[in-house]
Amino acid sequence: MPRPLPPLSGGPHGPEALRPLLDTVLAALTDGAHHRKGPLPAGGPGPVAATLHAAATPVLPDTGTDPHTALATLVTALAAGAADPAHPHCAAHLHCPPLAVATAADLAASALNPSLDSWDQAPAATALEEHVTHTLAAEIYPQAVAAQALVTTGGTEANQLAVLLARETAPERPPLLLHGANAHHSLPRAAWLLGLPPAHRIPTPTGRLHPADLRTALETHRRRPLLVAATAGTTDAGLIDPLDELADLCEEFGARLHIDAAYGGPLLLSPTHRPLLTGLDRAHTVTLDLHKLGWQPVAAGLLATRDPHDLTPLTHQADYLNADDDTDAGLPDLLGRSLRTTRRPDILKIAVTLRTLGREGLAHLVDTVQEQARTLAALITQRPHLDLWAPPTLSTVLFRPTHATDHDLARLRRTLLTEGTAVLGRARADGRLWLKATLLNPHTTPQDLTALLDLVEGHTPR
Repeated sequence: MPRPLPPLSGGPHGPEALRPLLDTVLAALTDGAHHRKGPLPAGGPGPVAATLHAAATPVLPDTGTDPHTALATLVTALAAGAADPAHPHCAAHLHCPPLAVATAADLAASALNPSLDSWDQAPAATALEEHVTHTLAAEIYPQAVAAQALVTTGGTEANQLAVLLARETAPERPPLLLHGANAHHSLPRAAWLLGLPPAHRIPTPTGRLHPADLRTALETHRRRPLLVAATAGTTDAGLIDPLDELADLCEEFGARLHIDAAYGGPLLLSPTHRPLLTGLDRAHTVTLDLHKLGWQPVAAGLLATRDPHDLTPLTHQADYLNADDDTDAGLPDLLGRSLRTTRRPDILKIAVTLRTLGREGLAHLVDTVQEQARTLAALITQRPHLDLWAPPTLSTVLFRPTHATDHDLARLRRTLLTEGTAVLGRARADGRLWLKATLLNPHTTPQDLTALLDLVEGHTPR
């Protein structure tokens, strides 16, 4: 008797094949969360790895099991051992809880499996990506007539592309990257990766790039092409550089400006908070990351450019994907939209989210987490044994127990991680170590924040 073939996710029978499997997955996610109980599995790396290895062994058996058993076993184990960004005490990183509607759209993208390296692999996805990215580019550059945006895997890839495009504007004289010490590590790393001179790091003792310090750097290096990187939402403290003033300086010295708005960019959608990004549209390129303040499953990054001609260096031809005669005949050429070849349609989940929530719904989410940060800051100031670093700009709050040493604070954080009761980040500011709460869960309540501070105080050495 011939061996039966496993069902596929596509085609007319795909949805019916998926339906019972999805029931198993959803049940396993529920079971895993029940076993985990908190925002993180208890025990630390060793016990978590041992439990996972037991569930995942054998990885490649001689004879497989039925799909429901495989899914139930491994999805339950993964969920039980996961850091759950939907838990209100999971607040260490720019690691958002994805919206259910975005996750459902991502399932459709996986089931259909378009690949955005040629039109004949992704006809509708090609059109959707072009349509949505043009709309988002116009949000960033409202005065530009032909702004464009590329889909990336996140802020790191977008920043690398921005540095690459800057290099290619004058390849005979590679630019020097000037960036604040507050900039994301991917920027100087991109300069290294692309063979540029070592980036010039400008001190940012206040957490922001000060215009006077940038002016000094521009004057020092004015005889060569320069790329300035500013930040709208620092990873450590959620601070925003004075974008308009920095743009003035770049224009004065003829420097190219890139703004990494991976974190803060979605403030554009909030009438209340949009003024914090004044000057964003003066950058040559802008990074945006919607798996932070966009509530998308990873990955959902964008690089926007004011001048579409900046993307010309990405032009590439491979006869099996974009033959010249096919392009001349009207088939879209997709290779120039990424350095990657195979690309999944990450734009689908973004498009569904935009359509579902609209401007008002997205603004409400942004405003909600911003208000949560202010609430947490106020709660901290009411506690005599906790210190607040500064009022929050975005949804990141830095605080620390008043009399704790840096060693005590680091150990406290690891204890909470090992217990699985809270996931807090760490950041260094003013020469000291601080706990970092990054609030991206719009469902978090003031009571949740109070309980989080109770945990911190309850674990602080006296």
